[in-house]
Amino acid sequence: MNRNILITGGAGFIGSHVVRLFVEKYSEYRIYNLDALTYAGNLENLSDLESSSNYTFIKGDITDENFINALFLKYRFDSVIHLAAESHVDRSIKDPLAFVKTNVIGTMILLNAFKNCWNTNFNDKLFYHISTDEVYGTLGEIGLFTEQTSYDPNSPYSASKASSDHFVRAYGETYNLPYVITNCSNNYGQNQFPEKLIPLFINNIINDKPLPVYGDGNYTRDWLYVKDHAIAIDLVFHKGKQGNTYNIGGFNEWKNIDLVKLLCEQMDTKLNNEKGTSEKLITYVKDRPGHDLRYAIDASKINQELGWKPSVTFEQGLKRTIDWYLDNERWLSGVTSGEYQSYYQKQYNH
Repeated sequence: MNRNILITGGAGFIGSHVVRLFVEKYSEYRIYNLDALTYAGNLENLSDLESSSNYTFIKGDITDENFINALFLKYRFDSVIHLAAESHVDRSIKDPLAFVKTNVIGTMILLNAFKNCWNTNFNDKLFYHISTDEVYGTLGEIGLFTEQTSYDPNSPYSASKASSDHFVRAYGETYNLPYVITNCSNNYGQNQFPEKLIPLFINNIINDKPLPVYGDGNYTRDWLYVKDHAIAIDLVFHKGKQGNTYNIGGFNEWKNIDLVKLLCEQMDTKLNNEKGTSEKLITYVKDRPGHDLRYAIDASKINQELGWKPSVTFEQGLKRTIDWYLDNERWLSGVTSGEYQSYYQKQYNH
């Protein structure tokens, strides 16, 4: 079946991988990439797709209601894959209202536009909302987040994503709007803006800068390779049950300090450094407020229903990620200029 799909945030990290997969895999689909091109959006991530006949880029903001309504009226999107979001916890602590505007109001504007475009004619339509495991709050040393875990967000970022999840479900119940939601764990891989841990530390090692580790470094996260996440999104979009939530995780828990030491080890090998060179850059910094101790996802539902599982180990995925950044230092230097440099100095006092 031909589809007319709007992908929001498609110039960002996860979004660019999803856009690429759909454009290259489904030539019969029309893919529209909507992105505001804020600091984390980078069209260079998709420059090779610009001549594709089934791909269209649209610059715009999901919080601009008139613009979004006009867009739906013009293109009649039958499906939305909604990735556009403010996603960095540290930034949400400094400017929570920006996260409410994008993550809550922006999602509401998209939901209304989708509902009004199709009224009650929702056959073969879908609103797919991409969320995070952070809505579930924090775990102790044991246990996993399941699709039945109660929401308990602890940061302005996770609270804004929890709110948007609830509105998507409410539109499903109130207006019979067809939806699916996925909650994913920490993503890593190629093209990630270097405010997040792995690309930040790769860049800092390259430039012999400190590696700022929060608290004692024992915060634990489940890590998911971004290309595996894109494959999971493809599966949920085509085969997921409407009105359902699917948790997507890497079955791959790492304490931050252990991850950083593995990264240092692999970077030293790649850069032909003496063993332990990069590890000397580790600097413990003041913990951030409301820092969740541990996230870990039970991804058995998507595995059992849709047959999805990670294709790479973390060590393999990390090696591929490091190789990409070392092979694309021009990209890295380009995105670490300007606003990002001032933000980094403000955040970590370096």
